[in-house]
Amino acid sequence: MTRFVTGRAPAWIVLVLTVLVAGGLFALGTGASGTQTPESGLPDASESARAAAIVDDLDDGDSSTALLVYTREGAGREGGTVDEADLAAIRQTLPALGEFGQPVPPQLAEDGSSALVVLVLDAEPDVDLQAERAAGIRDAAAVDGLTLYLSGPEGFAVDVAGIFAGADVTLLIFTAAVVAVLLLVTYRSPVLWLVPLAVVGLGDALAGIVATRVAALFEITLDPSVRGILSVLVFGAGTNYALLLIARYRDELRKHEDRREAMRRSLRGAGPAVLASGSTVVLALFTLLLASLGSNRALGLACAIGVLVAMAFALIVLPAALVQFPRGIFWPLVPEVGTEPAVERSVWGRLGRGVAKRPTAVAVLGVLVLLGLAAGGLGAKTGLSQTERFLDTPDAVIGQELLAEGFSQGGSGSPTTVVVRADEADAAVTAAESVTGVVSVAEQAEGTSGGDDWTELSVAIEGEPESDAAFATVADLREALPASALVGGLDAEALDVADATAADQALLIPLILALVFVVLVVLLRALLAPVLLLVTVVGSFFASVGASWLLFQHVFGFPALDGNVLLLSFLFLVALGVDYNIFLVTRAREEAAEHGTREGMVRALAATGGVITSAGVLLAAVFAVLGVLPLITLTQIGIIVCVGVLLDTLLVRTVIVPALAFLAGERFWWPRKRPA
Repeated sequence: MTRFVTGRAPAWIVLVLTVLVAGGLFALGTGASGTQTPESGLPDASESARAAAIVDDLDDGDSSTALLVYTREGAGREGGTVDEADLAAIRQTLPALGEFGQPVPPQLAEDGSSALVVLVLDAEPDVDLQAERAAGIRDAAAVDGLTLYLSGPEGFAVDVAGIFAGADVTLLIFTAAVVAVLLLVTYRSPVLWLVPLAVVGLGDALAGIVATRVAALFEITLDPSVRGILSVLVFGAGTNYALLLIARYRDELRKHEDRREAMRRSLRGAGPAVLASGSTVVLALFTLLLASLGSNRALGLACAIGVLVAMAFALIVLPAALVQFPRGIFWPLVPEVGTEPAVERSVWGRLGRGVAKRPTAVAVLGVLVLLGLAAGGLGAKTGLSQTERFLDTPDAVIGQELLAEGFSQGGSGSPTTVVVRADEADAAVTAAESVTGVVSVAEQAEGTSGGDDWTELSVAIEGEPESDAAFATVADLREALPASALVGGLDAEALDVADATAADQALLIPLILALVFVVLVVLLRALLAPVLLLVTVVGSFFASVGASWLLFQHVFGFPALDGNVLLLSFLFLVALGVDYNIFLVTRAREEAAEHGTREGMVRALAATGGVITSAGVLLAAVFAVLGVLPLITLTQIGIIVCVGVLLDTLLVRTVIVPALAFLAGERFWWPRKRPA
C-alpha cells in the first residue's frame, strides 16, 4: 500500500479516484429530507413508550400539545396581572386557532400573572413545516397588550430546531477556522497547512454523506447534534493523524533525498500507530450500538464511520497529495538531508531526561494533581430538566417557568398520562388519587388498542416538570396503580431516559475499557504497559470531570450535568486519550529495541513530544467549538473532552507515563523482556 500511494503514477490515480468518488457522493447527497429534532430514542419496551403507543391508538394518530402562555407586560415576576377583559380577548382567538388544532378555553393563573391556552395538534415530523405552523399559531393567537410564549412539547421542539438551524454550517466554519489557525502556528509555513486542511475537510464532507446513507439502511436518522459531533470528531481525529504522519515525513526527509522513499518510510512508521489508535476509537464507538437509547446508537454508528473515513484519508489521500510537492512546501523550515536534530537539544528530550532522574517524585506529584482535580467532582449532580438545557432562554422555557409560578397546583403544563384496561379504570383513579403529589385525576379518552379496551387518564402532579419531586410522584404512581396500567407523559419519559442512561453506562463503560485494553495488548504484545496506560487515561477522565464541574458551577452557572454527558465524555476521552499514549509508546517500543526502555522512552518523547502536544491542543480546541451551540449538553461534552485532552497531552503523556516507564524499566514490556 505504501508503494502504491507514494508512486509517481499511482499517487495521481489515488487523487483522481478520490475526486471522482467525492463528486459522485456530492451528487448523490445525503438523501435526508428536512431536519430532525434531537430525541433520546427510548426503546419501545420502556413503559412511557408503550403508554404513548396506546395513546396514539386511542387518539387515532400521533399528537402534540402547544401551550400558549399569555402575560401582560411586566407580568409574573414584576407583578402584572391578566384580567377578565384579557381572557375575553384570548377567547376571540380560539376560532383562528381551531384551524391548527383543538384549542381548550383559556385558564387564568391563580395569582393572575398569566393565562394558558392548551392547543392539541397533529404531530408534524418535519421541523421546517413545524416551524411554519408555529409562526402561524403565534400570529393567530396574538392579542394586543399581551405577550405570548409558545411552550409545551411543541414549543420546545420548535425552539430546539431553531437552535440547530444552520448549526452544521456554523460548526464547520468555526472548526475549520480553529484547525487552520493551529496548523498555521504548528507548521509556520504559508503553504503546508493547506494540504492537510483540504484533505481533512473533504473527508469530513464525505463522512457526513456516507454516515447518513449507512444510518438510513438501519432506519436511523441523524439529527443535527449527531452531525455536529461527527464533524468535530472527523476534523479532530483526521488532523491528529495528519500531524503524526507529516511529523514523521519531516524526520524521514532529513534522512532521504527521495521524497517518495521518505513518505514510504513515514507510512511504515506512523501507519501502525494511526491504525491502532483509529481502531481503538472505532471499536469504542461501535459499543454504542449496544445502547438502549436510540440517540447513542445513532452517534456510535455515525462517528465510527467518520473515524474510518478520517483514517482512510490520512493514510491514503494525504500521502498521495503530499508527494506531489517538493520538500520546499515546508518553507521556511525546509528539512534538509543530514540535519536531523539531536535528541539532547530537544525540549522534550531534556524533559524526558529530567523525569528520568526523579521518576518516583514525578509520578507521585502527577498522580496527586489528578486526584486533586478529580476531588472537584465530588458532589457533582446529574440530570437537567427541559428548562435547564439551554444557554440562552427561549420562549418555551420562559413559558414553562411562568406556568410553574402561576399554576401552583401543577399539571397545567404537561400532565402525566396513564392508560389502564377499561375494567380497572375506577381502581386506577382511586389509586392515583391516593398518591402523594397527585393534584387531580381526570378521564381523557376511551378506546381499543391491540384488541383490548383501554381508558386514558390525565393526572396532574405537583412540582416542576422533570424535577426530583415529579420523578418521585411518577415512580409512586407506577407502584400504586393496577398491573395493567402504564404511566407516560413528559415526566415519565424523562425518568425512563434517566434509567436507560444509567443502564447504558453500566454496560458500556466496562466494555469500552475491556476493548481498549485488548487493543493495547495486541499492539504492544505486553500486559503491564496496557494496564498502566489505561489507568492513567481513566485517571485523567475523573480529573477532567472534576475540573469541569468546578467550571460549570463557578464560571458557567450550570445547575447539573446532563444525563448522557458522562458516558459520551468517557467514550471520547478514553478512546482519544489512549491515542496519544499509543503514539508515544509505539515509538518508545521501536527505540527500545535498540537503546533499551529508559533511553528509548527519552528518544520517543523527544521525537513525538512536539507533534503530540500540537495534536492534543488542536483536538481540545476543536471539541471546545461545540460550545458555539446554545445547548448545555454539547457545551458540557466539549469542555470535559477539551480539559481531558489537555491533561492527557500536557501531564499524563508528557510526565506520568514516562515516569511509570522509567520506574518499571524493562518490566514495562512484561511478560516480554524487551521489544524485538
